[in-house]
Amino acid sequence: MLIGGSAGFELIGSYSDAESAIESLPQTSPNVILMDIQLPQKSGIDCIRELKPKLADTQIIILSIHQDEERVFEALRAGAIGYLSKDTAPSVILEAIEDANRGGSPMSSGIARMVVCHYQSPPTATGQEKGSEIAPHLSPRETEIVELLVKGFRYKEVADHFSCSINTVREHLRRIYVKLHVSSSREAVVKFLQRQHK
Repeated sequence: MLIGGSAGFELIGSYSDAESAIESLPQTSPNVILMDIQLPQKSGIDCIRELKPKLADTQIIILSIHQDEERVFEALRAGAIGYLSKDTAPSVILEAIEDANRGGSPMSSGIARMVVCHYQSPPTATGQEKGSEIAPHLSPRETEIVELLVKGFRYKEVADHFSCSINTVREHLRRIYVKLHVSSSREAVVKFLQRQHK
């Protein structure tokens, strides 16, 4: 009702289980998918893992009551670009869909804080950072991408510069957002420049 009844949005499918979504969504290729985690058989995270190779250009946002750290990071590693709690206001959900479609990574404030705290945790006894499976430092390619954004390059221009697809650029940006604890390319640029001048 929310999506189908809002101007500028079109609901092209609604599925009660992962199996139906996996079968149907590759034929419709939506711009954005809202995915629950708790589904009847396969979980929403498993669904994302199967859908992403078939829907490289589709942005997936988790919309779930589950906000524990393990599920949040598992969903992001599986390919989700955003994570919202189910008590998110309807207007904010619509804004999140638009943000994801523009290349952003919308997250509820509590989830975003969890991500930040995850990286601010002190090293463990083994010397490993908590969450080291997602490196806190930008790779050389990720640094180059942010430098191009600083120069005012658009996503397509960045893709052309590296002779890759816009989706590849978006995947790099998703990792950059997580590492810099931001939710948009503008915030990434600001955070990057702040680091450069320290």
